[in-house]
Amino acid sequence: MNLSPIPPLAVIPPGEGHNVHIPGFGANFKLWGRDTHGAVSIVEHPFDVGMITAPHMHSREDEYSIVLEGEIGFRSDDAETVLGPGGYIVKPRGEMHAMWNAGDTPGRIIEIIVPGGFECYFRDLAELMAHSTTDRSAFTELADKYGLTYGHPDWLDDIVQRHGLTPPTR
Repeated sequence: MNLSPIPPLAVIPPGEGHNVHIPGFGANFKLWGRDTHGAVSIVEHPFDVGMITAPHMHSREDEYSIVLEGEIGFRSDDAETVLGPGGYIVKPRGEMHAMWNAGDTPGRIIEIIVPGGFECYFRDLAELMAHSTTDRSAFTELADKYGLTYGHPDWLDDIVQRHGLTPPTR
């Protein structure tokens, strides 16, 4: 039996981690895949009021979200819900999904990504956006690198209208 190495002890005190700015939806890296031998990564995401992520589908990883603050909406294929603090949701790979701030105060979630590695997408996206590029091919290349597919499902416009959200730019 081939067992993966046991990851070393990693301690991230409250309020610490590496932050990057993505408009409306930042990323605070708590555990990188490299810290866990690729088993898992953990990222904390703040959600500005009126923010929705661009609908997307993962081909390599599943996401497990825990709402810490605010009211966060989730849509994954045909299932939709809004969760408050303490709510949990699984977003499996292969399903088109989006998340949004469904309330009138800032929100925050913990995202557990299995396997680890996809957290680097947020780092790379923040870097790309910091250069204010409008080159769509650069965003497409980044998505392809991480096995991510963006789309405009038929439910998106309804969610944006119902919750008074700013439509995603991707």
